[in-house]
Amino acid sequence: MSATLVTTPSFDSFPDDGVAIVFGAGGGIGSALLARLEASPRFVRAIGFGRHTEPAIDLLDETGLQQAVGHAAAMAPIRLAIDATGFLHDTHQGPEKSWRDLDGDRLARCFALNAIGPALIMKHLLPILPRTGKAVFATLSARVGSIADNRLGGWYGYRASKAALNQLVRTASVELARTHRDAICVALHPGTVDTPLSAPFAKAGLATQPPGEAADRLLQVVETLGPGQSGGFFDHRSETVPW
Repeated sequence: MSATLVTTPSFDSFPDDGVAIVFGAGGGIGSALLARLEASPRFVRAIGFGRHTEPAIDLLDETGLQQAVGHAAAMAPIRLAIDATGFLHDTHQGPEKSWRDLDGDRLARCFALNAIGPALIMKHLLPILPRTGKAVFATLSARVGSIADNRLGGWYGYRASKAALNQLVRTASVELARTHRDAICVALHPGTVDTPLSAPFAKAGLATQPPGEAADRLLQVVETLGPGQSGGFFDHRSETVPW
């Protein structure tokens, strides 16, 4: 990991009339992103949504996602929305090492949380983004969702659901461009971050980022994005990740 100091951007590329949203604000990266956005004077307000906020969100509940989007939009135009949700493992399941571990219900759960939930956020959020001036929707994907970059195998459900998310983002960006020429819809790879999601799988010697540093890097990527990059998949260094 580069030793270059990374700081939170000023967000000068955004108009100063809008709100910023973080979905999954209770997680390690999500909470760090929200803290940075709350400290920025560029946005009228920064709002975080999670399982314990008001309104609360559940990626399996479309009505709740719609209500959260409407709650934010009632305050001011939504200029920046970051989906920092994601599921890799919990006490009930973990990533598969082999096809022998494949289970239909567990695969369906991965897709519901990593692809369908974010797609439903896009369904309700993208149409109401401002039609002029910079507006961004970014969702956290993962490099392991890259089909071209898959050389190790394993992690079937996580890989496939993130690949599905990437396709959903790409498809949504095409539709978004027809009516919102200044808006941007992208997938971002945050790198390996020191959070409970990655902790059980961090290898000795693997470079990891604290959540605050990861948040600053992701927000710097968001700050530099333009409409011509909508529909892309970028890592925390602003480098394009292969599909």
